[in-house]
Amino acid sequence: MEFFNKAKAVRLRSHLGKYLLADEDQETVRQSRNGSSQGARWKVEFVQGDNHLIRLKSIYNKYLTASGEPFLLGMTDNKVLQTIPLSRNDGFTEWEPINDRFPVKFRARNGQLLRANGGPPPWRNSVTHDIPHRTATQDWVLWGVDLIEILEPDLSNFSHDSERSQHSDKGSASLITHNFKHAFGRESAAMEIFEEASIVRLRSIHDKYLLAEDDEETVSQERGGTVRNARWTVEFVQFNSTHVRLKSCYGKYLTASNMPFLLGMTGKKVLQTLPKRLDSSVEWEPIQEGSRVRLKTRYGQYLRANGGIPPWRNHITHDTPYRTSHQDWILWQVDILRFRHQDKLPAPPPPVQVQADGFDNSDTGSPPTISLRGSRMSKNEEDDSGNGSPKASEGRIIKYEVVDDNGDIDQNIGERKFIFKGNGVDDLKKALKEENVVKEEFSLCSRNPLNGNLYPLRLQLPPNNTAMHVVLVPLSSKVADDFWL
Repeated sequence: MEFFNKAKAVRLRSHLGKYLLADEDQETVRQSRNGSSQGARWKVEFVQGDNHLIRLKSIYNKYLTASGEPFLLGMTDNKVLQTIPLSRNDGFTEWEPINDRFPVKFRARNGQLLRANGGPPPWRNSVTHDIPHRTATQDWVLWGVDLIEILEPDLSNFSHDSERSQHSDKGSASLITHNFKHAFGRESAAMEIFEEASIVRLRSIHDKYLLAEDDEETVSQERGGTVRNARWTVEFVQFNSTHVRLKSCYGKYLTASNMPFLLGMTGKKVLQTLPKRLDSSVEWEPIQEGSRVRLKTRYGQYLRANGGIPPWRNHITHDTPYRTSHQDWILWQVDILRFRHQDKLPAPPPPVQVQADGFDNSDTGSPPTISLRGSRMSKNEEDDSGNGSPKASEGRIIKYEVVDDNGDIDQNIGERKFIFKGNGVDDLKKALKEENVVKEEFSLCSRNPLNGNLYPLRLQLPPNNTAMHVVLVPLSSKVADDFWL
């Protein structure tokens, strides 16, 4: 609750990475990935006489309300709506933030919690209030809170004269940073992500990836995250556990240069360079903010993915944004492509080639192939030959991931693995259903390493218990419409 004492307006981000949105019908609420929409803005009001409760007002001047109307007949969930209460004493518009460090739960007066639903329609993107009893849905009541406007800061709390002399927008930015540091203490959590990672890719708020351009000098953001230019190797700064270096596929470092992006503007270019001596310009400090990360230079500026019209569009700079609408431009989603412990394991066996449906054979005149990634076991699980594969009697290693509507890997689930005994695709699908990760019907797919496209698996699995990597595509997703099932 201490966090909301300085909040004038906030955005609420669900466990699915979607934002709580007030619909244009001025009655319903839902989840949306469009966090820049005005409907995602909620004004914070305090309940008079109770400093533990708040109200959240939409842009339509209606309040987030825990209604008594069932979402579906026979279900325990009730609808969450936008309403104008009949009186100021209407308890259905009052919410108690419960801060388990970060994220936050919002409890209604009836004891139920604001809940962001996932799964197939009609649940998908809906918002209800309920008490989740299943282990799989415990995270559905957790919300990340983004400050997008704060109350006038009390600069008397700052000890340095230089801080007292800052303009109000700079004071706001400092206060936001101060709140995240001391109320949530998440800097170390961001560093923990990079300590686990050997290779990462960074996705901006515009759903584009940080790319090292082919000229081996510039960087940009593009939607294609499967190319090698989107891979960044993580190095640690010696004698400093709070900063990292990011090396491109060309062996050059992500660098905060002193060159202005445009004359007269504060943003400066971010480049790929290979300095003779590794200095502070190639060092970045990861700072956690919700489910995303900010990357701060030694000079206090942030890696920024620009939007808007050219020449800003798709360019990367380092800067400190003071405009409210640009606060998200310094937030990055970190996808771990290779874990650090994998670097210490023996090399995988050669990839196995299997035929799959959906490939175009016209270019090569030969059957298409898929390279299936191998998995290494720990030392006590290796067989006598030391090749890192499980014994034939134990089965094969299956690594799997789940994609969302847009075909992106669902980061809430991540990559998982298990041992599977069998050679049939149908048997593997049954085994994956028993894993109970996807609650609906799905198609079992492989990814073409050449273009990144997904194709259904229809053949027998590779022989000799070779490790495999598969992708689960829910049939209700948009991706499933792109191929014949």
